[in-house]
Amino acid sequence: MPSSVQSVAERAGVSVSTVSRALRGVPGIAESTRKRVQDAADELGYVASLSASRLATGRTRTVAVVVPLLSKWFFAEVIAAAGRVLSRAGYDVLLTELSTPELRKAFFAAPRLRGRSDGALVLALQLAPEELAALEAQGQAVALVGSERTGASSVCVEDRDGGRAATRHLLNLGHERIAFLGIQEAPGSTLGGVPPAERLLGYREALAEAGIAADPGLEFGVGNTVDAGAAALARALSIADPPTAVVAASDELAFGALATLRGAGLQVPGDFSVVGYDNHELAGSIGLTTMDHGVAEQGRRAAEALIATLEGAPAAVERLEPSLIVRGSTAPPRRLRAATP
Repeated sequence: MPSSVQSVAERAGVSVSTVSRALRGVPGIAESTRKRVQDAADELGYVASLSASRLATGRTRTVAVVVPLLSKWFFAEVIAAAGRVLSRAGYDVLLTELSTPELRKAFFAAPRLRGRSDGALVLALQLAPEELAALEAQGQAVALVGSERTGASSVCVEDRDGGRAATRHLLNLGHERIAFLGIQEAPGSTLGGVPPAERLLGYREALAEAGIAADPGLEFGVGNTVDAGAAALARALSIADPPTAVVAASDELAFGALATLRGAGLQVPGDFSVVGYDNHELAGSIGLTTMDHGVAEQGRRAAEALIATLEGAPAAVERLEPSLIVRGSTAPPRRLRAATP
């Protein structure tokens, strides 16, 4: 027969109310007392009722994770890392995908999260002020990944620095005709376009620093897919003065570029150099030089920031600096190698 809370109280030498508070993690209980109660509960096989605990505290111990697309590797990595942090802290995850403008509008128009979650972790959705206010009106603490809003914690990447570093790497190798494969959202997309736009600005700034005028004919805005990257690089190769290298705003675009180069019989990096952005789990296996912007780290830190806010800490903004991972897809252009004695 399962033990009762009274049995745990007697074994630990405390009151029933102290057992309840200790097992629910309520502040104000000495750590030695909490351990004694937990040990007694373990010995007797007593498990506190989660629903009763939630009723007593007014907390759901659930966090809503709001994401534009579940099918993308980036979001899956962020969710997995955030989920591990939340799980260790005793939170369940309520996952919501807002893949269309209609779903997004309906989500923020109705109190979907009231009484269902304590906080919301929002990925790449560039919340409008009224959307953030809608979450806060439902009693949600809010943490953002990839955007900033006053009153919410956030984790952002210095993507302009990333675009600049990727381009500088190619410039330092001697490339001058460098294309950029950017991410352009389709009409009706709910994705936030700030990080990709920042990467493009960094690309342009690096060219300007090197005294090279940006060529609009070398900038391609496409959907963030392998096929789109392949098609964009095919267009780049067909122009009168084609590039010798490319910076892709995502590894998926870079994968497509590599496929086009292979299909055209061009060697990488012998004939053409490619830099991606993400450090996708497949990037290492194919030798792709890329920008690592701590995808899992973004999820981990955002979850930690949200938990801290739920525990009373003020909102905070963290910025991560991307780093260049040099692999085998970049080298000096062939003309420079040929000129070297």
